[in-house]
Amino acid sequence: MSHEGKPYRFDPGALCLELLTTGGPGAFARWEVLHEPADLVTWADRSRLPDGLDLTVDRTDVARARTLRDALFLLTADRAHGQPLHPGHLASVNAAAAEPPLVSRLEPDGTRGWAPGATGARLLSTVARDAIELFTGPYADRIRECGAHDCYLLFVDTSRPGRRRWCAMEHCGNREKVRAHRARQPPERR
Repeated sequence: MSHEGKPYRFDPGALCLELLTTGGPGAFARWEVLHEPADLVTWADRSRLPDGLDLTVDRTDVARARTLRDALFLLTADRAHGQPLHPGHLASVNAAAAEPPLVSRLEPDGTRGWAPGATGARLLSTVARDAIELFTGPYADRIRECGAHDCYLLFVDTSRPGRRRWCAMEHCGNREKVRAHRARQPPERR
């Protein structure tokens, strides 16, 4: 949702970055949506993970998800701004990644399914492993923060030219272009 309460599409480009939209550390805690085990299940259902995940989550998993999310948020922001990565945040991601991940399987109809035993810990391991792939892969240098003056959403720029600046063009991009246009207008036309 925007500041005005209007929904808009935001694709951060990676599973691990989708978790960042559930709240965050410090001032971002006011956006917290992970309170109960059902909230983490809802997030997983809306994520880019394929359908059909029969996930078992408990309160400990919610606390771990928030810890992982906050570490990922700070690591991603540091990466977007060219700052060194904090060892404590790296340790949180690596600890989650060390757990067994979700296990996918090929279904008889040729679609992707999930092996039994999907837990919150396995979900978080899968998210942490996705972060490791992102931070060490070909798009590691394309991790960005939205270019709008009042938006802090983080994303990976997977566009072909690699020049994406906004969380969503239809929201922050248009708003910032209107703002820049108005700033260029003579005072009598405003």
